[in-house]
Amino acid sequence: MNPIQIKPRNNSVQLALAMTGVHSSTAAGEKVSWYCALFLALMLALSFCDSTEGEREHVVQMGRKDLKKVCDEIYVVREGETLQTISEKCGDPYIVEENPHIHDPDDVFPGLVIKITPFKNR
Repeated sequence: MNPIQIKPRNNSVQLALAMTGVHSSTAAGEKVSWYCALFLALMLALSFCDSTEGEREHVVQMGRKDLKKVCDEIYVVREGETLQTISEKCGDPYIVEENPHIHDPDDVFPGLVIKITPFKNR
């Protein structure tokens, strides 16, 4: 009896099999990333179309309410504001007199808490 000899595959067949495996995983990865990009683009487009008329009216009404009451009684200074701009915005020309903790009107910084009393409420 002759023993059966198994010949190893040649290198070109092994290389072709290896490339086929790499190609299919690359194609699958590209396909998945394409679907993800398409899904994100669809979600972005839908987010612009989702607003209803009722929501728009609510935003407009909130904006009108904010216009009536510009400043609260307790006001926190924001970056870039001065006592002059706050006084004009809130209608309170006596900010320094009402806030004894402000020693220098030029030394106003973001985060400073001040009391506001609009001139028309006096």
